Amino acid sequence: MSKKLKALSLLIFAVALMTLPVLAQGTIPATAPAQDRADLFKVSLIVGGAIITLAVIAGAFCQAKAISAGCEGISRNPAGAPHIRFLLLLGLVLIETLVIYALLITIIILMVQWGNYIPKV
Repeated sequence: MSKKLKALSLLIFAVALMTLPVLAQGTIPATAPAQDRADLFKVSLIVGGAIITLAVIAGAFCQAKAISAGCEGISRNPAGAPHIRFLLLLGLVLIETLVIYALLITIIILMVQWGNYIPKV
C-alpha cells in the first residue's frame, strides 16, 4: 500500500468518524419545533466547516506541489524560467480561486436563515 493511499484512507476514515453524530440524528419533519431548527443550523455549521477545511487542505497541497514542480523545472532548464514562472503563477491563481469559491459557498451555507425555510404548520 502506497503512502498516498494510506493517507487518503486515513482522511476518509477521519471524515466518516466525524460525521457519525450527524448521521445518528433523526430526520426533521415539516412540523419541526424550534429545537430541530437549531439542530439543522448546527448541521449547516458542520457542513460549512468541512467544506472550507477540505478545500484549504486540497488547495495547500496542490500549491505546494505546483511550487515544487516549478522550482524543479526552472533548476533543470534555466532558459525556460519565464515560461515556467508564468504557468506556475497562472496555476496558483486558479488553485487559489477554487479555494475562494469554497469560502464563498461556506459563507452562503452559514448565513442562510434555516428557520425561514422550514414550513410552519
